[in-house]
Amino acid sequence: MKDIIRIGNGQGFWGDSIDAPVRLAKDGPLDYLTLDYLAEVTLSIMQRQKLKNPKAGFAHDFLDLIKRILPEISEKGLKVITNAGGVNPQSCRNELIQLAQSSDSDMKIGVIQGDDIFPTLAELRTKGVTFENMDTGDSFDSIADNVYSANVYINSITIAEALEKGAQIVLAGRVSDPGLALGPCIYEFGWNSDNYDLLAAGTLAGHITECGAQCTGGNYSRWQDVPDLAGVGYPIIEMQPNGEFCITKHDNSGGLVNRETIGEQVLYEMGDPNHYISPDVCVDFTSFKLNDLGHNKVAITNVAGLIPTDTYKVSISYFAGYKASGQLTISGPNAYEKAQLTAEIIWKRLKNSGVTYQDTSTEYLGLSSCHRDINPVPSQINEVVLRLGVKDANKDNVNRFGKEIAPVITSGPPGITGFSGGRPKAQEIVAYWPALIPKELVHTTVDVI
Repeated sequence: MKDIIRIGNGQGFWGDSIDAPVRLAKDGPLDYLTLDYLAEVTLSIMQRQKLKNPKAGFAHDFLDLIKRILPEISEKGLKVITNAGGVNPQSCRNELIQLAQSSDSDMKIGVIQGDDIFPTLAELRTKGVTFENMDTGDSFDSIADNVYSANVYINSITIAEALEKGAQIVLAGRVSDPGLALGPCIYEFGWNSDNYDLLAAGTLAGHITECGAQCTGGNYSRWQDVPDLAGVGYPIIEMQPNGEFCITKHDNSGGLVNRETIGEQVLYEMGDPNHYISPDVCVDFTSFKLNDLGHNKVAITNVAGLIPTDTYKVSISYFAGYKASGQLTISGPNAYEKAQLTAEIIWKRLKNSGVTYQDTSTEYLGLSSCHRDINPVPSQINEVVLRLGVKDANKDNVNRFGKEIAPVITSGPPGITGFSGGRPKAQEIVAYWPALIPKELVHTTVDVI
């Protein structure tokens, strides 16, 4: 058993820095590189891609990354844990195999499946799974005919199993975000499913690092104190067998790791602080201690875990109508008043043409879009970006909205500009529906090639 393992997270979401994981892999010691590509909406996008093309449905960016770090995987023993497999990890593996063959590299690739229950929703409902909305209690019947995807947040034991079978790259779908880091800990240290404190430590470590640079100085309240954000280093977990761990970053990287940067990330998406629920364990977020060691290193000890729930969370996405938004820049004297009038003109013209909407939005960017009335209105406003939006089940009505933006440039108050890119077009709305499913009804498989 190793005395310590180093797990770096180089991807906080699909679209994060393409260079950060490469620097993590190449610029210092690292045993595992985790990469988190999935959000609730991401899976629905991938599912729709797969419906159009059976070979699609995973994060193609991941393939480009692997090309850049092949030497670290094949020669230095770096292992990669990721949910880039999306709804089609098998197809992603096939692409990786071709990549390895063309590069004359030899690697073992594991695939975890079982989280995607979209094809079996009807069967599961016959077994008594209601899939009612866990937040609102609404019946699943209201969206059953419009579902795009359904994925279970499965446990991290599956990742450990893939590593036990020799996988150097582990491809998963909807494992939990912290689970990407917990899996290697279970494998390396032999933690059991009832070692709740240890599982809680691994889960907390993964929670802190799951958003990448958000714990190393990114999105930090005291942003003025962060050195070299342009070269920000992504986080590294230094985990010990007893569950004590440190969060740090490579020495030659920018950013900042201290008690406050870690503390802010701890609060991210926490829910009940006494009972943070994950597929593997429940974590008491009031139990542990943060000890700032200086030199961009924070130690975390005394993490307490509780028995896990008997259900998994299911992330369901569904079609919820259409939306469109458009914006104009209003400039010159009395810009705010002119922006208000412009919005009134557009909404009245649409109503006069017989078009109404389920929902509309009127925002004044640069003035009150984010903070509403928290901040006072400045005495002098030189320009305002007016952004209007609509939502409706009728696609034609939504497209009609897009035809009413440009005319106001010459038929409204003066100083209107900034319209480009063509008329706003109706886009499908993908909505999120959380539900629960008994764990015994979810069956996972792990295979390594």
